[in-house]
Amino acid sequence: MKVDLEMIDKVAHLARLELKEEEKLGLIEDMNKILTFMDKLNELDTEGVDPLIYMSEEVNVLREDLVKTEITREVALKNAPKQDGKFFRVAKVINKL
Repeated sequence: MKVDLEMIDKVAHLARLELKEEEKLGLIEDMNKILTFMDKLNELDTEGVDPLIYMSEEVNVLREDLVKTEITREVALKNAPKQDGKFFRVAKVINKL
């Protein structure tokens, strides 16, 4: 498959990109190089090769989430400049239209 100006225009439209003519010419060249490389990869015999899921054997070690109360509502609101007993009171920052 060869990338041409028409395909670049179509992809740019789908990606909502505005490209100059010199950018389009550069993209044609780059995309053709990518497709040539992919064709080269397709020549490899991958029969019996398991798909690669992760790049390394490292396992991400995360701590277990534990639900616990660190601070009570009363203590949290104690030093609030404005509060109503349940919530912090703050200035309105979003205006609805």
